[in-house]
Amino acid sequence: MSVPSLLAVFAHPDDESLSAGGVLARHAAAGARTAVVTATWAADTVRAAELAEALRTLGAGRPRMLGYADARAPQSAPGAVRFCDVPLDESVRQLVRHIREFRPEIVVTHDAYGGLTGHPDHVHTHRVATLAVQAAGLDRLYPDAGAPWRPSALYLATHPHSAERRLGASLVREGRAMYSVPDEWVTATVDVGPWLEQKIGAVLAHRSEVQRGALPGRLAGLPPTDRARLLATEWYIRHDPRSAGVAQTELTA
Repeated sequence: MSVPSLLAVFAHPDDESLSAGGVLARHAAAGARTAVVTATWAADTVRAAELAEALRTLGAGRPRMLGYADARAPQSAPGAVRFCDVPLDESVRQLVRHIREFRPEIVVTHDAYGGLTGHPDHVHTHRVATLAVQAAGLDRLYPDAGAPWRPSALYLATHPHSAERRLGASLVREGRAMYSVPDEWVTATVDVGPWLEQKIGAVLAHRSEVQRGALPGRLAGLPPTDRARLLATEWYIRHDPRSAGVAQTELTA
C-alpha cells in the first residue's frame, strides 16, 4: 500500500519540527512525498537557512515560504506585511498555489488554538490553511493558482488536556496560558520514537532559536530522556475535506 503524500503548513521556522517533525520524518522514511510551507520570515534570512537544514534532516525537501512578517519580529521580513494583517483572500490564494502544485493527500497544520502557546501567527495559519484546503479543490476559486486539487484529509497538530498536564510546564514559559483540547477530540496519537533522532536534529537546526533561549533552546539543555518524554508523541485532530463515503487517508501507522 502506498504511503500518502503530506504537506505541512506552519507559521514559523521551527514549528514544523516541533509540531510535526516526527510525522514528517516517518512519512518520508516510508517513501512518501513530504513538504513544508512556512507562512512567515523571508527567504534570505538566517531563519530560512536553518529551516532548509531542518527540512533536509526530516526529508521534507526545500523550504516553501510565503514570506510574510512574524507578528512579533518585524526583522523577519523587512518591508513585508505582517502575516496577521495580510488580506485573507491574498494569503489563502498563495497557499492554494502551493497545495495545487504539490498535490498532497494529507495536509497538516496548527489546531484552532495555534497549539499550546496560542501564538497569533499560529492561530492565523490554522484559519488560512483550513480555508485553502477547501478552496484548492474548487475550480472557480483562484483559477490562476493551478489546476484544482482536493486533499483527502486535514490533520491539526494539537495537545490533549492529559498531555498539557504532564508536559505543558516544560513546553510553555511560566505564567503563560496554555491551550489544549479534550482527550476525546484527538483522532491520531502517533508514536514517533523511531524517528526521534531526526526530529530532535531538526529542532536543534534552528540554532538562532536555541541561542536566544526559545523552546528549541530549552529542549537543547535537557537530558535526552526528558527530551524524549516531551517529543516522542504527536497528537492530531482529523478533518475530512472530502465527502462522506470516500475512502479515508491516514497518517502512517
